[in-house]
Amino acid sequence: MSLIDHLLELRNRLLKVVLAVLICFAAIYPFANDLYLWLSQPLRDLLPEGQMMIATDVTSPFFAPLKLALTLSVFAAIPYILFQIWSFIAPGLYKHEKKLAFPLLFSSVVLFYLGAVFAYFVVFPLVFGFFTTIGPEGISEMPDINSYLTFVLKMFFAFGVAFEIPIAVILMILAGITTPADLAAKRPYVVVGCFIIGMLLTPPDIISQTLLAVPMWILFELGILFGRMAYRQTADDTEADA
Repeated sequence: MSLIDHLLELRNRLLKVVLAVLICFAAIYPFANDLYLWLSQPLRDLLPEGQMMIATDVTSPFFAPLKLALTLSVFAAIPYILFQIWSFIAPGLYKHEKKLAFPLLFSSVVLFYLGAVFAYFVVFPLVFGFFTTIGPEGISEMPDINSYLTFVLKMFFAFGVAFEIPIAVILMILAGITTPADLAAKRPYVVVGCFIIGMLLTPPDIISQTLLAVPMWILFELGILFGRMAYRQTADDTEADA
């Protein structure tokens, strides 16, 4: 294919991605208000009796659910988006690369969703429980709906990316940047780094920090384990192709 043909194909796939997001948005938006109530449930359950979330901007009651619906549309379309990426790059890959690329793409989607689920069901109750009890007496807890949405979306993204550690480890090994043995030798530094990241992304209490750091450490170990398997498989396939 010529450069123009590649650009045309890329344009067509981008249009398909945009169309998929719009279709998801059309399906999700009618339930945007209900979805926002569900998303804010972990915080609303912990607010003192008689207190509630508020909108400090005139447009917030409209734009906050709209922003949530659009973000969820992108999240929902991620499998299709990655399929389009796979379809675009697959013709240029070797046989042994194709065997690894699709499982990695699929695993990255699953891990990202697992990170978001972990944040909602495990981290949010602890985080909001901490924030709603630490304030000085006489201060009413009335979180703004737009600020809350921005906060939780950042948390979803942070935990989703953190759960991609095994994929990052495997890709570094396959790219020749490092080896499973080198990563295993750096395990103490990685453990310290996990707790530092946990400290930066969670409230300053040991429980929530540990709830992020320990899964990151476990995922790193899984990345080394599967990285060893992929490393051996790639070496065998390369020799077979040769």
